[in-house]
Amino acid sequence: MTKRKLVVVGNGMAGARAVENVLARGGGELFDIVMFGDEPYGNYNRIMLSGILEGSKTLDDILINTPAWYAETGVTLHSGDRVVEIDRAAKAVRSRRGVVENYDVLLIATGSKAFVPPFAGAFTADGALKTGVFAYRTLDDCTGIADYAKGARKAVTIGGGLLGLEAARALGGLGCESHVVHLAGHLLELQLDATGGGMLRRTIEGFGLHVHTGKATTAVLGEDRVAGLAFKDGTTIDCDLVVVAAGVRPNSEIGLRAGLTVERAIVVNDHMQSIDDRSVYAVGECAQHRGKVYGLVAPLWDQAKVFAEHVTGRDAQAAYHGSKLATKLKVMGVELASMGITEPYDEHDEVIQFAEPKRGTYKKLIVRDGRLVGGILMGEISKAAYLMQAFDRDSPLPEERLALLFDLGAPPVAVTLEEMPAEMQVCNCNGVTKGAIGACVAAGNRDLGSVMAATRASMGCGSCKSQVAALTDYFVEQVSEAVPDRAVVAEDASRLDGHVQARILDDGTFSMMPDTEDGHCTPAQLLRIAEVAVKYKVPSVKLMGHDRIDLVGLPKDDLARIWNELYLTAAE
Repeated sequence: MTKRKLVVVGNGMAGARAVENVLARGGGELFDIVMFGDEPYGNYNRIMLSGILEGSKTLDDILINTPAWYAETGVTLHSGDRVVEIDRAAKAVRSRRGVVENYDVLLIATGSKAFVPPFAGAFTADGALKTGVFAYRTLDDCTGIADYAKGARKAVTIGGGLLGLEAARALGGLGCESHVVHLAGHLLELQLDATGGGMLRRTIEGFGLHVHTGKATTAVLGEDRVAGLAFKDGTTIDCDLVVVAAGVRPNSEIGLRAGLTVERAIVVNDHMQSIDDRSVYAVGECAQHRGKVYGLVAPLWDQAKVFAEHVTGRDAQAAYHGSKLATKLKVMGVELASMGITEPYDEHDEVIQFAEPKRGTYKKLIVRDGRLVGGILMGEISKAAYLMQAFDRDSPLPEERLALLFDLGAPPVAVTLEEMPAEMQVCNCNGVTKGAIGACVAAGNRDLGSVMAATRASMGCGSCKSQVAALTDYFVEQVSEAVPDRAVVAEDASRLDGHVQARILDDGTFSMMPDTEDGHCTPAQLLRIAEVAVKYKVPSVKLMGHDRIDLVGLPKDDLARIWNELYLTAAE
């Protein structure tokens, strides 16, 4: 079969993840894959850039796909070479260096760029940023800031969102007197309400960071290099280093020049295809779906999966329906979980709230019609997994609302882990799901350190480490209760991991949940599960929460045979 060519414009987190998904679905047999990356590196985790800035991490620490990975997978990478033209009529792209690649399928994953507002005095006559003023978006930005900070006394970060606070913390660690100026009335206004933002401010000011909210920057002072900032209220602040972390803008100009419909970003349908050209797709921060552009990584992973399913034909009906935004963060050591809205909109919305300012603990839930539509957990987030699952699944909540915040009747941790869907994101920074951790343990990794190294879970902000540890223990316990027996595995034994995942029951028999990708299966896979159940005379088949199937009452001697046949089902 003649391969088609897939060209990917963008080697960031969304583009590389999309290619990984294509390869996982047999796309290497369908496509010759060519990627273009503006930066001269492999794909790295942009969420971990603060570690580069503060000097605690190196490029090797944050690389997701090394240069060797591209060679090993047969992917051609043009690194450090930006695509400047898409010729849709000729179905070809041309790069800055003059490289021309024809395509059958084109994926635009150009992400976004740092937004630097047009402050007076911020730019030189040739359009470059004034000496001492830096954007904060790329690896090179971080190295430039860190080098300049060595000779700086006082640094100001413009922007009190997550990136801005990370930059400000890092600058303090580099020896600068560090300040944050923020236009909104409180920090992290997208994740926190005013109460939570105020508590966070007091906490980080205790670390020596200076915070100025409600400040509209109007000008960068200084002739040849930055000397300070001026604000709309007439005040000024002197400084010799400015970092701008005031948001991002989609890199969608390449689509606009190619004649694609661009509003806030490149407009796509539910298959992530351009609405103008079915051979062109877009994912990530450069894509606009149903009027929305997403900046968090979890929606990017969802979009990349839909693209891969559709373009490989694995599921021609695969569709992206949008994402409910929920995230876990660690801000200057403070753990935070946020989901949905931060303030009630409907007059019937219920608000459940608890605050303990001295301990930095704040919890707020917004309930509408018995469902969770918004939540903030700060400081103490042990209920985050349960609440984020309820929010994502739109599950009905218990009438005892206090149980949502404290262990007074909400599901215990063990039940929550078991009922978590396999596709649920555990590590937002690196896009690691519960299912990926289970597969990692099944592959032989039996402790937290090895699971983290293999999956990169909890190697970003670290806020998910306790949950990764709990899931590792959960899967290790399942494996330890299983009975590996290669001697009785028939025929295609080479495709078996060598470990049977099953749970021992009180009567000495076992139960096993067939693992289908992301909790879904095709009709053929469902039929195979039924055939295996009939073949081995499984006493009971139980339908679990989240559409999982549990084969119950399995004898010990049949476990390896059953697992092998179900493993082949999942691999089809």
